[in-house]
Amino acid sequence: MTDLDNLRYPIGRFQAGQSYTLDQNQEHLASIAIFPHNLTELVGKWGDDRLDKPYRPEGWTVRQLVHHIADSHINAYVRFRLALTQDNPAIVPYEEGEWAKLPDYKLSISPSLVILSNLHQRWVTALDPLTDALRQRTYFHPQHNRNISLSEALANYAWHGEHHYQHIHRLAQRNNWL
Repeated sequence: MTDLDNLRYPIGRFQAGQSYTLDQNQEHLASIAIFPHNLTELVGKWGDDRLDKPYRPEGWTVRQLVHHIADSHINAYVRFRLALTQDNPAIVPYEEGEWAKLPDYKLSISPSLVILSNLHQRWVTALDPLTDALRQRTYFHPQHNRNISLSEALANYAWHGEHHYQHIHRLAQRNNWL
């Protein structure tokens, strides 16, 4: 891996198409449950000078990352709810890079941190208890042209949160902000 790859993928790339045990799914759900707290602890008191710093050259700023995580996890929550209530629904992808250019990405991160806290509480509650039947429910992702199980999606979004958390945490380490 190059230095840029290490900055882009600090915990490696997500490995799609794997199967997961119930215990692994419970760990992923626990990661999703605690993520908003951990992120808020890390960035909740940062000023604009830190929030407007990119985590890597030509990368998003911390502010953009926080807003992106909220947008991404809102979409994930809706995808989970669709899969829980419909038979293999087709989801609607979105252009995350274009979303990052919208004016609300210049707002304070507070609204997105509040969204994440409340959203993750509802998301985790909707999946409790996480049974085998729930884990096997699927949705169809047209960009990947395949069905994705909630078990795999759960792993993906646990990875997604940690992936971006590490972008920010490692930026803070490099700049002696911790």
